Amino acid sequence: MIPLNSIVEKAEAYKPKQRITYKLIKEYIVEKYSFNVHTAYIAEVKRDLGLPMYDAPNAVETLKQPRKHPTPIQVDAIKDALTYFEVI
Repeated sequence: MIPLNSIVEKAEAYKPKQRITYKLIKEYIVEKYSFNVHTAYIAEVKRDLGLPMYDAPNAVETLKQPRKHPTPIQVDAIKDALTYFEVI
C-alpha cells in the first residue's frame, strides 16, 4: 500500500508554476505600497531589465501620445514585486 503523503508530495512537485500576470503585480503593489501603477510602467521596467515579454496582439505602429515614464518610487515598487514573485 502506498502512503497518501507521498502521492500528495509527488502531485505538488508536478504542479506548474503560477503564471505571474500584470494584475497580480498591480494587486501586490496596491497592498504593500497603497498606490496603483499602470501596466505600461510594468512593461517598461521589464523591458529595461531585459526580461522576456510576449508580443501584444493589439500593438500599434505609432503611439498617439508619447510614453510616460514611471517615477523612481514606482520603479522600486515594481522591482520589489518582481522579486517577490521570483521573476528576477
